[in-house]
Amino acid sequence: MIKKHIITSSVILGLLVMAKVFAYNMPQASKSQKNNNNTLTETVTTVTTTTTKTPVSMMAKLNFAEESLPLGDRKVERKMKTILAAHNFSQLQTNQLHRKAEEWFPIIEPILAAYGIPDDFKYVPLVESGLKGGMSPKGANGFWQFMPGTARSYGLTVNSEIDERKNLRKSTIAACKYIKELYGVFDSWTLVAAAYNVGDNHMRRQINKQNQDNYFKMKLNRETAGYVYKLISMKEILNDPGKHGYRTSGKMLAMQTNVE
Repeated sequence: MIKKHIITSSVILGLLVMAKVFAYNMPQASKSQKNNNNTLTETVTTVTTTTTKTPVSMMAKLNFAEESLPLGDRKVERKMKTILAAHNFSQLQTNQLHRKAEEWFPIIEPILAAYGIPDDFKYVPLVESGLKGGMSPKGANGFWQFMPGTARSYGLTVNSEIDERKNLRKSTIAACKYIKELYGVFDSWTLVAAAYNVGDNHMRRQINKQNQDNYFKMKLNRETAGYVYKLISMKEILNDPGKHGYRTSGKMLAMQTNVE
């Protein structure tokens, strides 16, 4: 009888021990399963993030003085591509732009910086006089193509003996004064560039007439409507000449020094 009680007690004791061991292992297994699930979720998330990353389009990278083209506007994109193509080496057939940039930029860049003008305005002389040079039919002359009256109003000497519009340093200082004044009126660098091309009075009239102050959405004369696009194109081909067919090392001098 006693033996039966001992056997029964042993069985019960064994069952209790097994129950405790089982109860101890269950949370561990649950925790392990949870960790496995979290790892799986993180892996799926990582794969999803990697595979859905969209490459940045060329249009999204293009800008003038940090003012971007309106994305999704097919008309703007088509125009930008057309003007970029027009500045391809196969169209211009010249590396003269690169030589002029290497010569002019070390002088222009520090002056722009000293006056707080965006560096992208260094492309204005290349568009204004880099391809053609000389005096325009209307009388504009020099690196920044100033008219005589405008040049004098910003401190340049223009007479039968001296024409400081042809002095790169002095004319750049005058251009900076003019550009800074234009920004005080338009509060937009793209509008400033357009006004530099067509004149501030004409630009103001067009803004009021069209009730529009986004350069890329305005209807302007052919030259002014393409002016900022030309500046962006000039910037693009000088920063990445090989992409546009130019046989050049692409080493552009960019001396960032203070003007004395």
